[in-house]
Amino acid sequence: MISVTKTDGVTEKEVIRQLKERSGEVDKKVTATVTEIIENVRKNGDEAAREYTIKFDGKAPEKLEVSKEEIENSLKICDKDFVNALYKAAENIKDFHQRQCQQSWLNTMDNGVILGQRIRGLNRVGLYVPGGTAAYPSSVLMNAIPAKIAGVKELVMVTPPMKNGKANPNILAAAAVAGVDRIFLIGGAQAVACLAYGTQTIPRVDKIVGPGNIFVATAKRLLYGTVDIDMVAGPSEILIVADKTANPEFLAADLMSQAEHDVLASAILLTDDEKIADETVKAIERQVKDLSRKDIIEKSLNDFGAILVCKDINEAVDFANELAPEHLEMAVENPMEYIGKIDNAGSVFLGHYSPEPLGDYYAGPNHVLPTSGTARFFSPLSVDSFIKKSSFIYYNEDALKKAKDDIIKLADTEGLTAHANSIKVRF
Repeated sequence: MISVTKTDGVTEKEVIRQLKERSGEVDKKVTATVTEIIENVRKNGDEAAREYTIKFDGKAPEKLEVSKEEIENSLKICDKDFVNALYKAAENIKDFHQRQCQQSWLNTMDNGVILGQRIRGLNRVGLYVPGGTAAYPSSVLMNAIPAKIAGVKELVMVTPPMKNGKANPNILAAAAVAGVDRIFLIGGAQAVACLAYGTQTIPRVDKIVGPGNIFVATAKRLLYGTVDIDMVAGPSEILIVADKTANPEFLAADLMSQAEHDVLASAILLTDDEKIADETVKAIERQVKDLSRKDIIEKSLNDFGAILVCKDINEAVDFANELAPEHLEMAVENPMEYIGKIDNAGSVFLGHYSPEPLGDYYAGPNHVLPTSGTARFFSPLSVDSFIKKSSFIYYNEDALKKAKDDIIKLADTEGLTAHANSIKVRF
């Protein structure tokens, strides 16, 4: 199922190559299909959206928009413990993200010049939430709460209807807790197109966030520029660095917690202890028998899983930085000493009692993270993802007069004489 290999300068590179291949080019047929859907929705709005809903979901819901009453009522009909857990998780997420807020600023100089930056939330944001068996209420909290903290004026959610034509009540409950403003029952690439262009019923948004299948991800990628997006997410991944103090049962459970997402998910363990490596394999074989997504886990671990025995933990950290994983667990005796050495990771989990699902659901940091090595230059979803900035400049006559010769010189050097003239005519 998953093999143990010693690092030798070659094996590690092969692991990276395989991981890059799993996130390769999008199927051309998918791109063609999504392109057609986008163009049809752009031209025909609600009519096209309804046709695709019937085609892909079996039937269209009686009402496209979910009433506020139904959203609020979901908090009463859902399991009470689930709702309480949502509220507790939401408080942690709010507390963490409120610390990310930036302030507008203004700098008044002695010469009368005023410079500054204005920060405000986007006007309207669209949140895509998968439905059916892949319904994730936690993603509603993670996407909606930082948007609200950023000052987004209106948060519009789209989610595919269930077979009964209604919204998943757990999704509605999460939306109620997170403060989503409007919800429409539509999914797939057509929902993304509706948000990007607007229809007779669904308002146009400035940015689209949230997870989805390959058709949703492709639609977001194709519509980037017409609308902003969070990121084009690849398959989920976890990398664990473990020393002799780690518990193989914990390691096995954490590796499989990501492998169950998708057959393309990646789960890798780096350790400097061969016994830990061997015991983890045995623990996986014991635990997987009782898990509901056993087949997915086994295929994922077989195709994209690996256990590498490194020379030491420093070598493991170097490899982690090269791989730039979505989730990085440091299951070592003194995890804090490695914080300054980890440069490339979406989210870092420190110690033996900070498993990755803690971050997925509850701790507070965002679980929307860069994948496929993009943690080298991308950051997790945050309040910053939902703001826009404008700079402003004020010069009085004396200040501009002192700067005019330099500005004219720079403009003339670039051959932009009209730029220079804009300064000259004032004097």
